[in-house]
Amino acid sequence: MNRERFIIIRATTIPMSLRFFCDGMLKKLSEKYEVIALSSPGEDLRLVADREDVKTVAVPMERRISFFKDIKSLVKLISVFKKEGPTMVHSMTPKAGLLCMVAGKLTGVPVRVHTFTGLVWPTESGLKRRILMFTDRLTCACATHIIPEGEGVKNDLIAGKITKKPLKVLGFGNVKGIDLTQYVITDELKAKSEKLRSEKFTFLFVGRIVRDKGINELVEAFNKLSQTVNARLLLIGPYEDTIDPISEHSRELIEKNPTIESLGAKYGEELLSYYAASDCFVFPSYREGFPNTVIEAGAMNLPSIVTDINGSREIIVDGENGVIVPSQNTDALFDAMLNMVNNREERERMGGNARKMVADRYEQSFVRKCLYDFYDEILQNIS
Repeated sequence: MNRERFIIIRATTIPMSLRFFCDGMLKKLSEKYEVIALSSPGEDLRLVADREDVKTVAVPMERRISFFKDIKSLVKLISVFKKEGPTMVHSMTPKAGLLCMVAGKLTGVPVRVHTFTGLVWPTESGLKRRILMFTDRLTCACATHIIPEGEGVKNDLIAGKITKKPLKVLGFGNVKGIDLTQYVITDELKAKSEKLRSEKFTFLFVGRIVRDKGINELVEAFNKLSQTVNARLLLIGPYEDTIDPISEHSRELIEKNPTIESLGAKYGEELLSYYAASDCFVFPSYREGFPNTVIEAGAMNLPSIVTDINGSREIIVDGENGVIVPSQNTDALFDAMLNMVNNREERERMGGNARKMVADRYEQSFVRKCLYDFYDEILQNIS
């Protein structure tokens, strides 16, 4: 088969994931292969079509388990795969992975790749845990190639006996990489960040404002800290009250504590200006695949406080470019935040190490070359 005739479908559950993780990647990939972007319908999918100059296909998919809707999505995917005749389907995010791998298996797609960017079941229990593990096993059973985003995800897949198939981490892990040319404090950015700066020591969190990101512990720890320390906490990201809401107590603390600022979602240069205006990044998540915001913070010379979870402990070397604390431990988080405020020399040393460590491992061109080489390797045997 002529390589130019190879069709690759890249799939995620929601189009925002395609827009975020595949920025520029699909356009570059389409120089060699025919590329189709597939996700649920939405404005982000239209933006991907325009930005990447690739064909897009909309298939509604629910993020949560919804048996009848999932069956409808599966039937639609089978129809799409039969029509498009892809050589490869590469999925990312849990529901797209399950449905695309099953549909690909049923329709005889030769290469079926799924990337695990994070696992939900390690932090669950009971029936929900068993269901989630079953769906991951089914995804792996129908895939021909499995990519864990990092060594931590790989180890969990092995420990959970999810699959006996080979598991390949590409490079040092991470699926997006970071364009370091975009993470530079220019004169213009410096001017913007100065307007956002405060005499207060500034902790920054970037991510969804949900329970699983450790917001309950973060708000509790900071509320205690703010009673004796001149500091502020900036929360950047959207609330998701229908999926994984924070506690009412945490919401009340956010609303009543004047040194906690919930700023909503920020993007591009505006987000960079908040990184530049901060002193320490804090990310106390319960579970991750590979948190890009920790990499972004490092690229902006910020030391990070993270929890001892997959991804975070691969990006942060304790005491070198940040501090690692136990997950779901408010007291440990409080102590780390207090030490970060009080120990300026250590804080600046860790911040000084952060960007170089990101450049050595997660520079975008290197991360993407690892993926392109992987594609070439597995597709060269297709005849």
